[in-house]
Amino acid sequence: MRVSDFDFHLPPQNIALRPAEPRDNARLLEVDPVSGKLSDYTVRDLPGLLRSGDALVFNDTRVIPARLEGVRQRTGGAGASIEAMLHQRIGPAQWKAFARPGKRLAVGDTIEFGRDLSAMVEIKGEGGEVTLGFSRSGPDLDVAIAATGHIPLPPYIASRRADDQRDREDYQTIYAKADGAVAAPTAGLHFTPALFERLDQAGISRHFVTLHVGAGTFLPVKGEDLAQHKMHAEFGVVTDETASKLNQIKANGGRIVAVGTTSLRLLESAAGSDGRIAPFAEETAIFITPGYRFRTADALMTNFHLPRSTLMMLVSAFAGYETIKVTYTHAIAQGYRFYSYGDASLLWREPC
Repeated sequence: MRVSDFDFHLPPQNIALRPAEPRDNARLLEVDPVSGKLSDYTVRDLPGLLRSGDALVFNDTRVIPARLEGVRQRTGGAGASIEAMLHQRIGPAQWKAFARPGKRLAVGDTIEFGRDLSAMVEIKGEGGEVTLGFSRSGPDLDVAIAATGHIPLPPYIASRRADDQRDREDYQTIYAKADGAVAAPTAGLHFTPALFERLDQAGISRHFVTLHVGAGTFLPVKGEDLAQHKMHAEFGVVTDETASKLNQIKANGGRIVAVGTTSLRLLESAAGSDGRIAPFAEETAIFITPGYRFRTADALMTNFHLPRSTLMMLVSAFAGYETIKVTYTHAIAQGYRFYSYGDASLLWREPC
């Protein structure tokens, strides 16, 4: 398949700039690939769409204020404004980042991000990627980034409004725990304490994995050949306890519902050919496209994704290419809100 096969036109008014209030008031489109039925609900209806013994798997990564604005300092040269989007920590004082405009930087340049934070360009890669060595280290660097950085809103929001204090709560799940993501696992943004309570009452269990979402999730797929696209690696963890519980749930006839594409990608990375989930603590760069045979989740709860994106390819692989085309046509016509702050879908897996 070609990248253009995953294209569609989205009217600008369908792009959500703020989340629903309350969060679980967002719309939810249930999709059954077998019958082809599309059913319109709200997220708060989720407990009634599942059954006792099912399991929800959440990504508990926590978004850091990873967008830094600074000025390049160079001996004998004029200053230049630089934006650095941190995407992978590789040492106590080192981060990989996407710099914009990257052409203004050279190895050895210093970027001043504020009175108390600066970084030197140690390595310059392709596509604006740089390795930065910061003037602070360890927890001290974490504190400085938290004080200096901005919430890394996706480009389709950031191009239309500035981030604000409200985003520091809105762009974070209520169960976020492990610092390290530079993009939110957005399907999880819909959950509230009240919804968790109703899921508990319905006998639906909750389980947590960690995948630190990188800025590579914002990068477009270049070219037309899917085989040429390379995913950026992201670090993930599935504990032995979580793996054991999910395997037991499957053995007991329960269904696994991945909340978000990040949870699904991590589960698939941790699963063996027999479908059993093993403990996992390493990087994954799994790229899922139509034709992939899923081994873990029975359903995927996810937001509506950008055209020509790797996430469109993943949902097309999960629910079926033609099913997703019909789903997105329906969602657009019915005024569903798209992308990070938008509405959600509940996709049941296409039978093999």
